Amino acid sequence: MKMYSSYGYREFVVLLGYKGYYIKEYFANYFLHQSDVTIDLKTSKLDVYHNTSEPWRITLLNTGVDTMTGGRVKRAQEYVGNETFMLTYGDGVSDVNFDKLLQFHRKHGKAMTMTSVQPDGRFGTFEADEKERVNKFLEKPRGDGSWVNGGFFVCEVSVFDYITLGDATVLEREPLEGLARDGELYTYRHEGFWKCMDTLRDRNELEAMWAGSDPQWKTWWYSKMPTHFGEFC
Repeated sequence: MKMYSSYGYREFVVLLGYKGYYIKEYFANYFLHQSDVTIDLKTSKLDVYHNTSEPWRITLLNTGVDTMTGGRVKRAQEYVGNETFMLTYGDGVSDVNFDKLLQFHRKHGKAMTMTSVQPDGRFGTFEADEKERVNKFLEKPRGDGSWVNGGFFVCEVSVFDYITLGDATVLEREPLEGLARDGELYTYRHEGFWKCMDTLRDRNELEAMWAGSDPQWKTWWYSKMPTHFGEFC
């Protein structure tokens, strides 16, 4: 959310499922965590000082514990309205330029843009000749030569028409497959930093990056004036 906010996008819809209650509690008390406060227990008066909370408007939407990715997005339709909106899973961090992503989306004029990335390889690769002599070795090449779904989307409301199986809809199956079949899905290739937190190993690596001097996804280091707003899921 801070990544989007650094580009001036500050209206969010958070699709809640597992432990959604804790996320509601977190945001309900967010300003307390970001401020100095005086609490008068006798009068129940609360004085807040030095509030550094972000200027965000957040809709916290219960979408069901067992609802699949596409079903969660479908439930947000009434909150998105008729506007172009951005969509992300929430478990990936990147230095993707959201302004350029949106410009690319508007240029092709179709229903959805999917950011694609080349994640760091986990294993060394090599090429060998017919005698099994290794003639080229690369230690953990980036992406192993392939591009994958990076999880940062720009969508038109027509995307909702491809979500037809209710809560059981998996976004990456029928909706994305249908959009691709109909020529409505384009990809924005991002060659900068990207990493998702899928495993304990990913968590440890990201924690180490955060503790370092330059976590590459911390785009909110750079001051940006809000110039536009958008709907987010």
